[in-house]
Amino acid sequence: MALFDENVTITPAPRRRLSRSALVGVWALAVSMVVLLILTFLPTAYVIQRPGPVYNTLGTATSAEGDEVPLISVAGADTYPTEGTLDLLTVQVVGNRERTPSWFELATAWFDPTKAVLPIDAIFPEDQTSEERNEESSALMIDSQKEATAAALTELGYDVGSHITVHSLLQGSAAEGLLEEGDAVIAANGTPIASADDLREIVNAGAGAPVEVTIERDGEQQTISITPNENEVEGETVWLLGVQLQSDYDFPIDVTIQLNNVGGPSAGMMFALGIIDTLTPGELNGGEDVAGTGTISSDGTVGPIGGIQQKLWGASGAGADWFLAPEANCDEVVGHIPPGLRVFSVEDLDDALTALEAIRGEGELDALPTCRS
Repeated sequence: MALFDENVTITPAPRRRLSRSALVGVWALAVSMVVLLILTFLPTAYVIQRPGPVYNTLGTATSAEGDEVPLISVAGADTYPTEGTLDLLTVQVVGNRERTPSWFELATAWFDPTKAVLPIDAIFPEDQTSEERNEESSALMIDSQKEATAAALTELGYDVGSHITVHSLLQGSAAEGLLEEGDAVIAANGTPIASADDLREIVNAGAGAPVEVTIERDGEQQTISITPNENEVEGETVWLLGVQLQSDYDFPIDVTIQLNNVGGPSAGMMFALGIIDTLTPGELNGGEDVAGTGTISSDGTVGPIGGIQQKLWGASGAGADWFLAPEANCDEVVGHIPPGLRVFSVEDLDDALTALEAIRGEGELDALPTCRS
């Protein structure tokens, strides 16, 4: 049997030419790939915000030395066992001025409900160095811990004395060379100062006139005249001394909060709740998994924070069933609540305690305020 015939000539089939529509498709694909490649390396003016680590204020955290330590510890008072979680939320920023996300990363984030695309100037101001931003963030965290401790201990009936001190001075500021770190600020133009807002209001009311700032340094009082600098913020003229203040308190017991590599003031409310739970019998949350966010002042006022939508998703991912949100952030909460997470709005520490009372079965959940459109 012959497998082939040497006398038969085989003529190859003619190549089929691509149709016009197929040719257009090939070119469109090639152009798209080139454009995508170019966009991958083109710099952008945006960063991506996404959910960050979640920390249980009733649990442990890693110290700067790498050891697992209680996130909140108390000395000088009785403490009690806790159950469940009182989670604080964080956000992470993808990108910085040295390395911005690619256009492809931005497009992907745009369609991801857990992420947000923000102008880089909103996170990294052009006139602020990375070192200055980190220092400011750390200072805000330290201040929030003090404010939370003051709010919690005041709620529990402790007497907490307070005073305002200079934390840092901006280079070239009006107060540089006149005030020093650690100075206790007592009054301005004869009016007692109880907060940074008090000083800011007095300075701006003077519209550039010198401000007589009374301080205590090394145990002695003195009054220093400072002429503020004129600045423009969001189109408005403001007068600044260029000094960052922080609140200091005379706490009757020693409360230590260990949270490494986390900055900003947004954990204040959850710190306060964790301190109260640690210092009181029973379970403040009824053993439930509760998350929340919000700044706090020593009088218990809960303030708004950034990145709340990413924090909602962070809480959901950590297994929380309940979420305490600042009332001032409600417009950002509506329409962005992950499935299975129930959100209550709070204006102050008392509202948060009332919500926890209902969550542990001692109150009416449906009567609690929520974020509504």
